[in-house]
Amino acid sequence: MIIDAHVHLFPPEVTADIDRYTSRDSFLKEICSSPRNKFAGMEDLLAEMDRCGIQMAAAGGFACSDHGLCRAMNDYVLEANRQYPGRLLPLAVVVPNRPDLEAEIARSQELGAVGVGELFPWGQRFDLTSPEAGRLAALCAERKLPLLLHVNEEVGHSYSGKGPVSVKQAAEFALMYPDLTIIYAHWGGGLLFYELMPELHRSLKNVYYDTAAGPFLYRPDIYRVAREIGVLHKILLGSDYPLLSPRRYLKQIQEAGLEEEEVRAILGGNAGRVFNLPCGPDITPI
Repeated sequence: MIIDAHVHLFPPEVTADIDRYTSRDSFLKEICSSPRNKFAGMEDLLAEMDRCGIQMAAAGGFACSDHGLCRAMNDYVLEANRQYPGRLLPLAVVVPNRPDLEAEIARSQELGAVGVGELFPWGQRFDLTSPEAGRLAALCAERKLPLLLHVNEEVGHSYSGKGPVSVKQAAEFALMYPDLTIIYAHWGGGLLFYELMPELHRSLKNVYYDTAAGPFLYRPDIYRVAREIGVLHKILLGSDYPLLSPRRYLKQIQEAGLEEEEVRAILGGNAGRVFNLPCGPDITPI
């Protein structure tokens, strides 16, 4: 089984009237107003998964600061999961600084959500060292829900959505909540490189890194570098679809010079552990 651990779905009614929705949230406007931005519904995702040989995808809406819109995103993803059982690992998007955070997480989990994210500390205006982040972490840890967080590299080229979320903050967040399973998107903004430090390797034991947007950020050598660092067992295939097709990642991973068992781990074995799926030894690369 191949698992894409990071994709986004948009309800068709939001996509059809995107200007109306982006006017309600400045961060959503920054991300989604470009004419080059791509949107995908469940049927689009299924077609792409089938083209690429992907069996399951961890899918969430797009987190913003509007609770009503986040709830609508969750409703769409959860209904898609009901209609197409076995294809999704539904993720709930929430607003951490809202008083109804716990209620929305509980509601989403009861309806099938198996994780929370992708959340954007900068875009949603919450600091990873804040009480709001602590409440979020406690709720996810208590409910055994992995938390997918956007972290970006602090150097390099600028792009929409790139914000001041430092690897220092990401490392401190993991240290403060050692019982929480964390997935840091986009190779953790480079946090994985600091796992060469023994004390950080220990404190980041429950941290995973997805490959979302990786072809825009790093050379394919990063997979071999991750092996040398000793974190290949923590790397999850994540395409950030519809930003990029999973096909681009699959090609890179197959050509990265890894052993077959290492490829299997990245393509699904590692995600299977995160989401408690019985798919470890049965994963075969495409």
